[in-house]
Amino acid sequence: MSFLLTTLALFAQADAAPPQQPSILPMILMTALLFGIIYFLMIRPQQRADAARRAMQARIKKNDHVVTTGGIKGVVTSVKDDEVTLKVDEANNVRIRFTRSSIAAILSEADEKPGAEGGGEGKK
Repeated sequence: MSFLLTTLALFAQADAAPPQQPSILPMILMTALLFGIIYFLMIRPQQRADAARRAMQARIKKNDHVVTTGGIKGVVTSVKDDEVTLKVDEANNVRIRFTRSSIAAILSEADEKPGAEGGGEGKK
């Protein structure tokens, strides 16, 4: 009996249409969707941040209070094409030259004053 069922199953498979090749279209659509997600979640925000950083570095002018990427705070004394000179010590007139791309942020006057952090120094 089992031989008969096996034979019938083989004949049924022989009469059935041959299996179709899987379509490549869903794979292409998923790949395009993945690249779109990566672009909007990773690449585009990074491009915006870079553009904002370049704009900030382009508007550096004399007497701005800045902080470098290394954490050095100073006052801009001169700005040339790609070079910024910072005064970092008033008492000894210490000046350091940096490339414009080394400036991480322009600080406001409130950021430069001692005690601006609000740490409550001197209070008990």
